[in-house]
Amino acid sequence: MVAKLGVGSGKASTMDKAGLKQKAIHELREYLTVLLFLAPLFGAFSIYRMLLQGRFREGSFEYGTALINALILSKIILIGEYLRVGKRQENRPLIYSTIYKSFVFTLLVAAFHVLEDAFRGVWHGEGLAGAFAVLRERGITEVLAAGVVYFCALLPFFALREIRRVLGERRLADLFFRSSASARLDQPILRR
Repeated sequence: MVAKLGVGSGKASTMDKAGLKQKAIHELREYLTVLLFLAPLFGAFSIYRMLLQGRFREGSFEYGTALINALILSKIILIGEYLRVGKRQENRPLIYSTIYKSFVFTLLVAAFHVLEDAFRGVWHGEGLAGAFAVLRERGITEVLAAGVVYFCALLPFFALREIRRVLGERRLADLFFRSSASARLDQPILRR
């Protein structure tokens, strides 16, 4: 019975370790892919906000929170994909799942910005009341405008993720990073 479960079996244990290592490498690659999209996006948005509001003295905090938000939201996006957020939309045209996922994750970005303001208020000794004062100062129009910007920025990200889901991970990478001849573009691409 012990041998059937792979416990104590050197060959099964080695295969499990190799499979676990491959899975860990794949997950890290996925995480870095999402992070490499979100970190520059959040960084650029922080720069834009600082330019508009003339808040250059808080630059290091802005960049730090942009990076932390990107790190956290990258993991949340991967967890959302693992939990199959938007699965009901996957049998419909890709535009539905793309818009749905962009909207859901825009709401998550907004929630993290509220938490960021709360943290900033506590960090500067203003407490939670100070954080909510910052939110009140910001106003609903600025919050909605930021939401629209994030939503529009997440659309191409989720569009590519959905195209990758349909074509396959390797096929999309080949289309982007290999020449058309070596990527075999003349072969059918949809997988069923």
